[in-house]
Amino acid sequence: MKTAEIPDQMWALVQQHLGYDDEEMALFRADPRNAKVLATAPEMRRKTIVFEVVESHGCNSQHQVGTCFFFTGDGNFITKMAPKRVCAFALPVMAQMIFGLQELWYAGVDPNEACFRRASCFDVGVACGGWGKVVVEAKVMDREEAERLHHG
Repeated sequence: MKTAEIPDQMWALVQQHLGYDDEEMALFRADPRNAKVLATAPEMRRKTIVFEVVESHGCNSQHQVGTCFFFTGDGNFITKMAPKRVCAFALPVMAQMIFGLQELWYAGVDPNEACFRRASCFDVGVACGGWGKVVVEAKVMDREEAERLHHG
């Protein structure tokens, strides 16, 4: 989508949300990639990025198989849907995966078709001198489906 196809109201909302002055907003609008991303925003807002623990052993935060971490489509951690404890060493890999999933989305590719949707936390596990190891699998789903998953 071209910059001219984004309604002025949406540009104004973005400017207000990000706290840009007029000069910064002019720079933002001048980059055609931003229009492309904004064109996907309405649909992406209805999505949730979910990381489900598929393997866990020795996790100090007690993340077990089935534990889920929920992020908005634009990458914000949904704290009200989070486990009581969240391991700081698992979050970086999720952030990296979110970036990749979003790039697929912006390119018009279903992010659930990514070849590599699993990653592990920073800890290498007791056999390699660490404590534990958690493997998560990413998926993008409709918000309502994610809420049902969260409420079990």
